[in-house]
Amino acid sequence: MLKVKIICIGKLKEKYWRDAASEYMKRLSAFCKPEIVELGEEKLPDNPSAAEIKQCLQKESEKIKKEIPAGAYVYSLQIEGKQLTSEALAAGFQKQAVAGKSTLVFLIGSSFGLDESLKKQSDFALSFSAMTFPHQLARIMLLEQIYRAFSINAGTKYHK
Repeated sequence: MLKVKIICIGKLKEKYWRDAASEYMKRLSAFCKPEIVELGEEKLPDNPSAAEIKQCLQKESEKIKKEIPAGAYVYSLQIEGKQLTSEALAAGFQKQAVAGKSTLVFLIGSSFGLDESLKKQSDFALSFSAMTFPHQLARIMLLEQIYRAFSINAGTKYHK
């Protein structure tokens, strides 16, 4: 069974976000072995400089890299990434499974994004939209799209 690991900076603070994530994790368990790893955000001053942000992203990337299993296919969420249809994401999952990948990893950075080294290390830069979404909503959207992709591949009625 395929493993799906979401590595993210920050925690879901509100109960309704945690409840939504829990529901999608439960649904996903029928299709894969899902896991979410929440890593702590680095602290920044109120008005950080570009250098402070860069240093923060580098520290966060070190924590993230330790969580990426060897041989995993890595998707990084980036505003400058490629937008896909749900069907295209599902096809990508099938392609990776056929290629022998046993783990799909999704990276969600902090509100400042991901360090350039992580962007370069990832296999696919994924974008939901050119719009900006709340950090917590992005995780729920990702979980829903992963669930939808597995549903498409399984031929269930969820995707209409």
